[in-house]
Amino acid sequence: MTVATILARKGVKVVTIRPEQTLREALARLSEHSIGAVIVTDAAGTLVGILSERDIVREAVRNERFFDLTVSAIMTRSVITGTPADELTAIATTMTNKRFRHLPILDGGKLVGVISLGDVMKAQRDEFLGEVDTLQTQIIGEKAS
Repeated sequence: MTVATILARKGVKVVTIRPEQTLREALARLSEHSIGAVIVTDAAGTLVGILSERDIVREAVRNERFFDLTVSAIMTRSVITGTPADELTAIATTMTNKRFRHLPILDGGKLVGVISLGDVMKAQRDEFLGEVDTLQTQIIGEKAS
């Protein structure tokens, strides 16, 4: 199964924010959309970073005035990305080993979606349940013969 499968089910809506916006605006966007990370893009829509709840919490502990900081002050700039053709097993391994939960998806350099570790786990679970159902049907069919 590939990332494209998740995007086909989930859709390709991506919540973005600009690097010059404040963390207060970023928090509002996260809350409004009930998401754990927002993709940071420049004026041309090019991916320049990602800002997660974890990034914000870490800064809030260090800095009581964090609300007025810009997104660019604390965003993760070195972003690992995926493509629609990537296999979910490889994506799950990377996300788990590198300890991040949100993966921007690029196709030809263009941002086409974002998936979460939860999306990956759900897709894998659904695939495994389908395989179990198929095996059970085959076993029942063999016993009936």
